[in-house]
Amino acid sequence: MDFRVTKLGKVRRFPGPEDGLRAVARHAPQAEEFAERYAERLAPQWKRFYALRRRIATVTLGVAACLLLVHVVFGANGMVVYQQKHAEVLELRAKAAKMRQENESLTQQNADLGSQSSKAVEREAREHLHYARPGEFVYVPSETQPATTPAENHSAKR
Repeated sequence: MDFRVTKLGKVRRFPGPEDGLRAVARHAPQAEEFAERYAERLAPQWKRFYALRRRIATVTLGVAACLLLVHVVFGANGMVVYQQKHAEVLELRAKAAKMRQENESLTQQNADLGSQSSKAVEREAREHLHYARPGEFVYVPSETQPATTPAENHSAKR
């Protein structure tokens, strides 16, 4: 194959600043002719675009609204994240209330033990340390109890 260019034809070159104002004025009719041909070629597309401008604007606004909705719902600070954080706050509040209640009961228990009340000390010794008075026996159930299996019903088998 021969890729040599034998005839280029007339290559049009627009005058640059070095050519001067007279060269620009000399080539002005060519530039106007080029602009008119370009405008004639683009006129049908421009008229169609101009006729559909409301539809294009409506579709563009619809797409923008959908993107905004997706951002509001699923974005970094969207509704999904807000609901997760709200559930976490409720969970932490419940946990804090439980800890406050536990703290109050431990404070009361500490006050009872600090007052050297014989009943409170005896109750703690019996419950937690499994102490007994002389002559008493302490029964401590084992942690693992054997699981009882239900009795099999053979009446359904034949």
